[in-house]
Amino acid sequence: MTKLDETLTMLKDLTDARGIPGNEREVRDVMKKYIKDYSDEVFTDNLGSLVAKKVGNENGPKIMIAGHLDEVGFMVTQIDDKGFLRFQTVGGWWSQVMLAQRVTIVTKKGDVTGIIGSKPPHILPAEARKKPVDIKDMFIDIGASSREEAKEFGVMPGDQVVPYFEFTVMKNEKMLLAKAWDNRIGCAIAIDVLKQLRGTDHPNVVYGVGTVQEEVGLRGARTSANLIQPDIAFGVDVGIAGDTPGISEKEAASKMGDGPQIILYDASMVSHKGLRDLVTDTADELDIPYQFDAIAGGGTDSGAIHISANGVPALSITIATRYIHSHAAMLHRDDYENAVKLITEVIKRLDRETVDKITFE
Repeated sequence: MTKLDETLTMLKDLTDARGIPGNEREVRDVMKKYIKDYSDEVFTDNLGSLVAKKVGNENGPKIMIAGHLDEVGFMVTQIDDKGFLRFQTVGGWWSQVMLAQRVTIVTKKGDVTGIIGSKPPHILPAEARKKPVDIKDMFIDIGASSREEAKEFGVMPGDQVVPYFEFTVMKNEKMLLAKAWDNRIGCAIAIDVLKQLRGTDHPNVVYGVGTVQEEVGLRGARTSANLIQPDIAFGVDVGIAGDTPGISEKEAASKMGDGPQIILYDASMVSHKGLRDLVTDTADELDIPYQFDAIAGGGTDSGAIHISANGVPALSITIATRYIHSHAAMLHRDDYENAVKLITEVIKRLDRETVDKITFE
């Protein structure tokens, strides 16, 4: 087993934490543990988003770096008389990645292991084998024999259910496999940017933010942006890696290891051209690799932040990631580290004059 260095330990702690939308406390506590030593002040908004403030020039522009705390998961909605759990997806799921997968139900009495049940192929008609199972027909088996026993285990409607997967460094140690990269990698980037700014003379006030409820509508990004009222914002998230069999370059052109993705367009936002140009000019100057992407569907926290208050120039910078919105996803450590380096260097250049030029020209 690979010995975990300081960065890998942080990434493991972040991805191991459980937190579907509306249940982000555990993840928030982990992020706070790692970011507080690099911050002047740490607080939350009323919805639960974490805000870590780092002052360079107290009269300088306010720069927001937002990664979201929540992960896609499920919520228990019913317990039937035989002890099986019915559930609601929380965030976007494709039914084919769900059957026979292990999950953890987080209850007041502690964790309960479950599995999303599936029928053996032996009893399925040939036609049924060709059809995906509807999510509404799925259930979770926790080994209970009745509703009463399930309740004795501590399970209640409303409990969060999270995918179970162990953080894994692959044989190629640059490749990292874990649950919840979407979007604990964004939280890690926010932590490490503040870490890199420690002891430097930056011309602004930087806010590293872990937002809540991104997967159900960018909700924490909206409330935290209204609280901070930033002058410039970066949404940091996962993006689509198009380097696996079955995905064409037309669908997704980015490759893991080729640098962070600069998002030109998604369903929530057209990226701010002035900010985009500053980022790519900085990357070119410092030989930091990057790639462009445009995503017709989906969005990031930038989508809510850029239309908060009277408008905020914003850009999404993402990490090409395989198998997102499933039990486990994979990304490349170099992309993460280059994203941290790029955002840190851009922030050093975001003085009042530069921000005004970006905003008003």
